[in-house]
Amino acid sequence: MSLLFVTGADTGVGKTIVTAALASAARQLGVAVSVCKPVQTGTADGDDDLAEITRLSGVADVHPGFRYPLPRAPTAAAAAAGAPMANRAGLREVIAAADGGGLTLVEGAGGLLVDLADDGATLADLAVDLRAPTLVVVRAGLGTLNHTELTLEALGHRGIRCAGLVIGSWPDDAGATERDNLAELGELAALRGRLPAGVGALDAERFGECALASLDHDWLRALAVQPVDQ
Repeated sequence: MSLLFVTGADTGVGKTIVTAALASAARQLGVAVSVCKPVQTGTADGDDDLAEITRLSGVADVHPGFRYPLPRAPTAAAAAAGAPMANRAGLREVIAAADGGGLTLVEGAGGLLVDLADDGATLADLAVDLRAPTLVVVRAGLGTLNHTELTLEALGHRGIRCAGLVIGSWPDDAGATERDNLAELGELAALRGRLPAGVGALDAERFGECALASLDHDWLRALAVQPVDQ
């Protein structure tokens, strides 16, 4: 089993679009890929991250876990719905069930240290348990360097291998701030790609072309054949 966790340096940075781009590019490169979302909130508003990933990437091997109607942090959303949360072991089972024999992408909810389970387990805890490399989706603009460094520090403190960074939304009118940040981000960790702003509104064919053009092919191929425990 080859795993890649996808987290964000902040909320709203484009984790789902990046996960879809990874899935699309991997599929087009001939890699068997499945996608897991162990916890999702905000589903009452018609927000279905896995359905959007399938629409954009063409990957139908998707695996939902615990879903809650309100767009709140998972613990608050579960409490408001009067619904149970998983524990750490239960979330590992959700991820294990998504193993399709190729690359399994696991998208988190919120950032790295958001509580996902009733025992306080976070995506970081699951990455430690499963020895999974973790990709960080980041912003291009002001504030990104601090948020990114904090996330990288949290990964390093726990011994989690950072798989690199992807800028989730690169503006068409990028200015000096974004260009400076691009250079600085590349010094912090390997930059695996940057997706143009608004790419999530494209149809699947154009999205796939953009995904291939925006992501590091060699890295994706190597990741797909690397067992999770190495």
